[in-house]
Amino acid sequence: MLPQELIRRKRDGASLKRDEVKDFIAGLTSGAVSEGQVAAFAMAVFFRGMSREEAVGLTLAMRDSGTVLQWDLPGPVVDKHSSGGIGDNLSLMLAPMLAACGCFVPMISGRGLGHTGGTLDKLDSIPGYQTQPGLDLFRAATREAGCAIIGQTADLAPADKRLYGIRDVTATVESVPLITASILSKKLAAGLGSLVLDVKMGSGAFMTRMADAEALAESLVDVANGAGLPTTALITDMSEPLAPCAGNALEVAHACEFLLGRRDDPRVMEITLALGAELLVSAGLAPDTAAARERLSATLSSGKAAEHFERMVRALGGPKGFLADHAKHLTTAPIIRAVHADEEGYVSSIRTRELGLAVIELGGGRRVASDTIDHRVGLSQLLGKGARVDRTQPLCVIHAADEERLGRAAAIVRSAYAVGARGGEQATVLARIAG
Repeated sequence: MLPQELIRRKRDGASLKRDEVKDFIAGLTSGAVSEGQVAAFAMAVFFRGMSREEAVGLTLAMRDSGTVLQWDLPGPVVDKHSSGGIGDNLSLMLAPMLAACGCFVPMISGRGLGHTGGTLDKLDSIPGYQTQPGLDLFRAATREAGCAIIGQTADLAPADKRLYGIRDVTATVESVPLITASILSKKLAAGLGSLVLDVKMGSGAFMTRMADAEALAESLVDVANGAGLPTTALITDMSEPLAPCAGNALEVAHACEFLLGRRDDPRVMEITLALGAELLVSAGLAPDTAAARERLSATLSSGKAAEHFERMVRALGGPKGFLADHAKHLTTAPIIRAVHADEEGYVSSIRTRELGLAVIELGGGRRVASDTIDHRVGLSQLLGKGARVDRTQPLCVIHAADEERLGRAAAIVRSAYAVGARGGEQATVLARIAG
């Protein structure tokens, strides 16, 4: 079928057959389909949506546009994906914890998007760590360490890379079927046996309303299972920062301290265990979530998770002994200063997205794709909702490269926090979506 005919049919609300979608994506990958035609297709999907069958067909076609990994490993191959938030560094802890339980975790992660941080940008703060290795090194690191966190290579779902670039400049990023196909095509190309999705909801997430988060989670779970990948999703709270820090090297340092047993962050622990338990049960390594949580917790107390993290960093080019000596290897900002609220009371609400924008203002994120990130900068000791605020307790500590950026970031932080009467606590896991 001619590309323009497929676009016309989707524009007019028709359902597309898998072969039609497959041919269109093949043309997108080869260049036979023009950028204008891809943009028109994306806009038609944005307005008309896609049925489950269409979305599965699109996802599989994008998966098959490049290499689909096959694994021969002595354990289940699993992964987790997060829809993004502030202080969300869970992948750095969860991947080695799962590896210590006997899983293999070939995690393909992304860079920062909008106000949210990216796992790859965090790992780039580790000297020598290769976030874009070839497939051979990716395979070797996964086998050796039990986990390897890298970025999308040119071999995996190349159609997604081209389609996403066009969506980004045509105001079609928010389309749920296109988000679904983008996320899952890469996960399916990684050759997974089980997947768990962490869909964030709240003031720091892309989905600020529960109905939108549920729609995305249900689409992802439905299409993933329809494509043959056992998947569940948890909708988790992002009405405040997850970890008490935001910024690349700061979040890596926090993850190291967590793995070494030096941090006690209840929200971080709860969501990490909840996500990991979903995978252990799905992979058949635990009979139920209670047993799975115990097994995951034991990887921290025994030091096994820390060992797997250390092996992953070393296998992908990072310094030997990085975990124990992370403070020596991670660069620090020249200016570190506390920012206080203008009044006393309790943190009643947080416009969490603004904290991500403060990190960008400091140079820790991108305004445009070509921006260079300053891995040193960010926010630490971030207060959560319900915390006491007074003259001795700062809202956070800012790590800045210069006084001008510090001043702008401090103003954003103060405006993000509402101080008043103490409110009730919000649950961390808001819902579970299963296929």
